[in-house]
Amino acid sequence: MNPSFHKFQRIIRNPILFKFFILQRLSAAFWAGLNIQHFDDKTCVVRVKKSWFNQNPFNSMYFAVEAMAAEMSCGMLAFSQVYERIPAISMLIEKMEASFIKKASGIILFTCEDGEAIQHTIQAAIQRGEGTKLVCKSTARNEEGMIVAEFLLTWSFKVKSKS
Repeated sequence: MNPSFHKFQRIIRNPILFKFFILQRLSAAFWAGLNIQHFDDKTCVVRVKKSWFNQNPFNSMYFAVEAMAAEMSCGMLAFSQVYERIPAISMLIEKMEASFIKKASGIILFTCEDGEAIQHTIQAAIQRGEGTKLVCKSTARNEEGMIVAEFLLTWSFKVKSKS
């Protein structure tokens, strides 16, 4: 695990520090209304509520907001493992696949439970000195617990060069 994980976790779990963090680093997520409902080293749950700002003309959540929430649910787990890490690690999404199963309205929770796999993948990148890839899954559920969308995000991790 990243030695700075708990420092990052304190930022994410503090509502004021989290708002400042996403306004500074993920401003679109701030304006779309994304929030962290749960965060630990294994799981991240991102909460988003359909509002006038993030809805499409069909009275459901705009698909880009759903994709943003899915990325955040996996990305926060990944970022927690690269935050202030030595050696520095770059992270990048290489591919995204989405299945939209049901209309997204109301409160939607995006859950990624790939924290351990992310840790192992980043550790492998450090040990091998070459890029590694991992497919993470984010599942979106509505207030009734029904799956409304599933996302598969392919992440790439690589030790940054010292130049």
